[in-house]
Amino acid sequence: MVDDDAMARRRFTVTAEIELDVVDAAALERAALAYIDEMVFAVDDDSEQAQEELRAAEREDVAGDPAAALSLLLDPDAIVEVDGVEVGGAQYSVGETGADGRSRSVSPDFAELFDACECGLPSCEKCGGFQVTPRTAAVLWTMAALLADQAFDDVIAHGDDPVGSAELWMVFDAFPRITWRQDAIWRRQAARSFDDLRADLTAGQWPQPSCAAEEMALHLMLTTAQAAVTDGWSGLEDRFSELPEHPDDLDWGMLVDVLFQDTDILALFDPSRDGIEAPDDDENQYLGMGDYTPSAWFRPFDNMSPRDPRRPFRR
Repeated sequence: MVDDDAMARRRFTVTAEIELDVVDAAALERAALAYIDEMVFAVDDDSEQAQEELRAAEREDVAGDPAAALSLLLDPDAIVEVDGVEVGGAQYSVGETGADGRSRSVSPDFAELFDACECGLPSCEKCGGFQVTPRTAAVLWTMAALLADQAFDDVIAHGDDPVGSAELWMVFDAFPRITWRQDAIWRRQAARSFDDLRADLTAGQWPQPSCAAEEMALHLMLTTAQAAVTDGWSGLEDRFSELPEHPDDLDWGMLVDVLFQDTDILALFDPSRDGIEAPDDDENQYLGMGDYTPSAWFRPFDNMSPRDPRRPFRR
């Protein structure tokens, strides 16, 4: 029999595009700052000092940036006020466009940074192996920014609250269950992992994870990128439409092979292998996984250089 609730509840995706003209950037920024002043952050340390530090980070984020102010103030759920409808999730982005409708958002010159070769000569080192191409780099860079924003949104919305099925999470419910009770400090570091990989791409480097948190971030970047390309919102149709095509474009399977040292972290999603994250677990030792307990997620792998510990958080 078909469950009555399943018959009554059907999921739809609504895609909307809204063009807004910012006619008074100063007024917009004032509105964003006023909104920030009223924000209450969900964290263990709810002292006024801790709250003010988080507000200061939000103020810095919107200062002189109308797109950031709009992202803060807009509420995509508000357009769905219909009887018999519940919002199951929403995501949106804000980017500046010119009079011709094309994006003005500043992005790296991926064609130059990831100059892919097609000469086919046996002596060519580039053609002899797989290449991260301009189109691939552009999509991954875009997904890294999107996921970083959503992860920081999770931190602001939920703080130290454990991930639960009844709550709306943007990113951290897609992490292994062993991370679901980590605090806001841990989650901010995990959110920064998306930005760390994005910084690699901005510098023209392949996004190769240097720690477990970056492995998780890159897996989500690849999954989201594949969905974005399939559904037509990756940016390749407009923002990055002029980037040259290449046979190695968007080869998700090869990207997993060349960007990761291994895929051991995916074992954490298998309930039958609970405990495998601990270095003293028998299966862990047999596979040579190493320490995948949450406290070790930001520890650099032995064969990778550590990130600059003084690098900032975007929020």
